[in-house]
Amino acid sequence: MRFIGLGLAAVLVAGCSADAERSGGDDASSASVPASIAEGERPFDVEEVDTFDDPWAMTFLPGSGDLLVTERSGTLHLRDADTGERVEVAGVPDVTVAGQGGLGDVVAGPTFEDDGTVYLSWVESGAGDGTSGAVVGRARLRTSDAAASLDGLEVIWRQAPKVSGTGHFSHRIAVAPDGEHLFVSSGDRQKKDPAQDTSNTLGTIVRLTLDGEPAPGNPLAEDAGASPEIWSYGHRNVLGLEVAADGSLWASEMGPEGGDELNLVEAGGNYGWPEASNGSDYGGGEIPDHAPGDGFVAPAASWTPSISPGSLMVYTGDLFPDWTGDAFLGALSGEGLVHVDLEGTTAGDDELFEMGERIRAVEQAPDGAIWLLEDEGSGRLLRLTPTA
Repeated sequence: MRFIGLGLAAVLVAGCSADAERSGGDDASSASVPASIAEGERPFDVEEVDTFDDPWAMTFLPGSGDLLVTERSGTLHLRDADTGERVEVAGVPDVTVAGQGGLGDVVAGPTFEDDGTVYLSWVESGAGDGTSGAVVGRARLRTSDAAASLDGLEVIWRQAPKVSGTGHFSHRIAVAPDGEHLFVSSGDRQKKDPAQDTSNTLGTIVRLTLDGEPAPGNPLAEDAGASPEIWSYGHRNVLGLEVAADGSLWASEMGPEGGDELNLVEAGGNYGWPEASNGSDYGGGEIPDHAPGDGFVAPAASWTPSISPGSLMVYTGDLFPDWTGDAFLGALSGEGLVHVDLEGTTAGDDELFEMGERIRAVEQAPDGAIWLLEDEGSGRLLRLTPTA
């Protein structure tokens, strides 16, 4: 088995796990239903390249193009780019696997080609009190011809406070364009109101240094009583977090019944949850739609009925030249791949490519191919290339 260029890797981990929401919803005038494109009309061929039990996230490693894949139950795989052989990475932390909780995201760090730094996320339990929360950690990835392990794993950030329940951890990770900071999504833990309370980090996106400290210059750092980690707040369950080529930060977010969102993330922005949403509350409770002048940042795009976006990628390759700069969301309840035309910071037309399975993760390979991970139950790893 060949793993070129991995050397010693440091791993930073943020915590959350698979979101199993399956939502319907009421139509909202401010939301859309994407045009559905059936299998025979898709502009790409689909190749099955591997299968996993309960996959959650993946990342291609700079230099080698090898693939790291997390499984919610607590396994991290390293898959060789040339041979397709894979090994289980040793030294992964114990994770709390319950509901949506478990092992979460994985991304390569900004200095990966020099020191092998990568970042992971998972969920840990509280001190025997029935609570849990997401965490972020850092370690080194040691590799040999047929083995891989994490070395020196340390937790550098914890979602606060830990609370009861097993949902809405979020724990997606993105590296800031400056290569000196991390963005981490922190879900509302199905508690709603904390998303409007800036004294905690539930229902937020935080910006951290590479050591997990609050990043200097964060927008609420000078506000009395506010968490200095917060970059934006009023979020429900951000399961996709991506930096575009122009440096803009995008997030895909699970709504309640309807009102799934694609958001352009602004420093200090309040995205409204649970005071505003283009969806309805479970059980039929109404929530005011986003409206001009309500003081909240409205989504760039939203969907009712729900598509349940579980991941996000902004395409930068040239294998699909018409899609360069556009957003792709893995749809869980929508069982497909959603394509949104982006023009700078504006979201335009959208379409859903029917895949027939819940799509948990979407990533761009070094050659520009688009790779998908199906959710637990099918678990296939798929490679999409243009139809000849």
